[in-house]
Formats: sequence, C-alpha cells, structure tokens
Amino acid sequence: MAGSEKKFATLALLLALLGCVARTCEASYGFLPPPAPSLTYGHYSKVENTCYGAEMIVSNIVKEEVNRDRGIGAGLIRLLFHDCFVQGCDGSVLLDISATPNEPTEKDGIPNRHSLRGFEVIDRIKDALEATPGCERVVSCADIVAFAARDATYFLSNETMYFEMPSGRYDGNMSLASETLPNLPPPFADITMLEGLFANKGLSLDDMVTLSGAHSVGVSHCSSFRDRLPPNPSSDPMAMNSTLANLVTSQCSRGDNPTVDQDIYTPGYLDNQYYKNVISHEVLLKSDAALESPKTLESVKQNAKFSVDWELKFGEAMVKMGNIDVKTSKNGEIRHKCWSINKNYS
Repeated sequence: MAGSEKKFATLALLLALLGCVARTCEASYGFLPPPAPSLTYGHYSKVENTCYGAEMIVSNIVKEEVNRDRGIGAGLIRLLFHDCFVQGCDGSVLLDISATPNEPTEKDGIPNRHSLRGFEVIDRIKDALEATPGCERVVSCADIVAFAARDATYFLSNETMYFEMPSGRYDGNMSLASETLPNLPPPFADITMLEGLFANKGLSLDDMVTLSGAHSVGVSHCSSFRDRLPPNPSSDPMAMNSTLANLVTSQCSRGDNPTVDQDIYTPGYLDNQYYKNVISHEVLLKSDAALESPKTLESVKQNAKFSVDWELKFGEAMVKMGNIDVKTSKNGEIRHKCWSINKNYS
C-alpha cells in the first residue's frame, strides 16, 4: 500500500468511526443502511428475547468451516446473493421441497445446479440452533443465510470487514427453478443487463460494482468463460489478458468442466484485488470484464485504489441486498428444517 493510500485509509477509518459515534452505528465501522421495515439490528436479543446467542452460534460454525475450506466461505456469500435475487431473501434457495412439490426448486435452476455450495453448513447451523434452549423454532433459515454470508465476509477478509446484519426474516414457501434464469445475472451479461437486473432489486449501479468484488474469492467453471478463449483483443477491447488466458486454457484442459480460481493473486482472501484485475484484463467472466464500461470504470478505479472505502461500501451493499423482498409472519414461516417447508416435513 502506497503512503498516500495509507493516509487516506487511516482518515477514512477515523471518519467512519466518528460518524458512527454521531449516528449511533451498530457495526464495528461503517454507516449502516436502514433495515427493511420488518427487520431489526440485533433482532434475536432485542425482539425475540429468547435466543441471545444466535449470531454467535452462526459465527462459530462459519469460522470452523472457513478455516477448513475457504471455498465454503465464498459459497456462503454467493448463497445470499442467489437467495435474495430470486423470491427475495427468504431461504427459498435452500429448499428441496416447496409448496409446489412437483416443480423443481431453485437448487435445480441452471445458474445454481453446479455452482452453489454451503447447504450442509446452513443445515449444521440450523441443527445447532434447534438444539439450543430458547432457540427452538425461533431463528429463520433466511436469517442464517444472511448471518453466514456476513461472517464469511469477515473471516475471508482476515477479520477486517465486519458489519451488522439486520434480522427478523421469515422463510418463504415457494421455490421454482424456472425463476432463476430471469433473475440471476449470467456470466455473459453486459453492463446494460447487469444494471437492469440490479435495479429490479432496488440496487444501484455502484452497489453492483461493489458487490462484484466478492469475485476476489471462489472459483468459476471453465464453461462459464470458454467463449473468451482464446482472447481476441483486436475485436474485443475487454478481451482477457493473454497471460491469464494461457494459464486458464491449460487448467481447463484437465477434465470435462473443471474450476479455476477467479483471482489468481489472492484467491483465498476477500479484498480489492478484483478491481485491479478488472483494470488489467485479468478477470474470467464477460460480466466482470463488463465493469470496464465508461458507466462503471471510475468506480472500479476508486475501489482498486482505496481498499478501506470499498470495504465500507461492501458492508452497506450486503445489508441493502439483505433487505430485498423479505417475508414476514403473514407470508412466511420459521422452518423446522431448512431444506423443506414445514407442511411437507415429517
């Protein structure tokens, strides 16, 4: 980190801390967006008053799982994104059985079928909560997904990125594979498609750029970017850097559809390296390269230069995403098992 960036980072953190004192922020640092009307920061200690240790139980298990396999952490962040963009943040992505038992669920949708991880971690957390006195049938699976994504962010960033996540979500009853393709950005999305899909969820273009930084961790299947190999800079100004292209071409030749790291420099850490990769044409997906658009390039450059600023924005954007179309007691439930609605669970 250059001297000027260190000075800016220190100043940004001081301002954030001072702002939190003035505005009674509940996170370690950062300005928290207002929660959805039915959600509360610290819901299980302030509202439910029975399951005070809910967030700690989630955090302890996520820490164990990320220490065992950092790829699980990336999967947990992705799980929240794929949950919230289809039916809202209601745990619908977890269901094997929904209110329409003859219909395939979101798990079977084309964008999810081979790319989502972490279901067993969510189940482990749910079982631990159900075994804790005062927490039985209290904590929703939707909230577990949100907490787990927040905690994965924290541990993957070497415990530098922390934010409070509001809770009080109820679990949904519907989950349809057919709703995944129209709502989730495909790997070939251009900037217009990305902007539209995020706007449909109440998220801004800058939120999209900020959340895309999660691609500094995790892997991609070669099928998601084979159309970018070999690169052709003469016809595509956003073509993949030839050094990266040669590396992944070699890796993709091993097996039918192997995976490769999305970030070749710091693959196990959530940081702002992703934005540097966008600028140097060292990203895999067309949807990542699309951020070189004049609409977003300045935001990319700022995030690449000022890591603390991006960290603050990432927490805010995650909370905003966690507010999407949340369910209440009127149209949701607290599931006994995260993979089934209560009516079908026995």
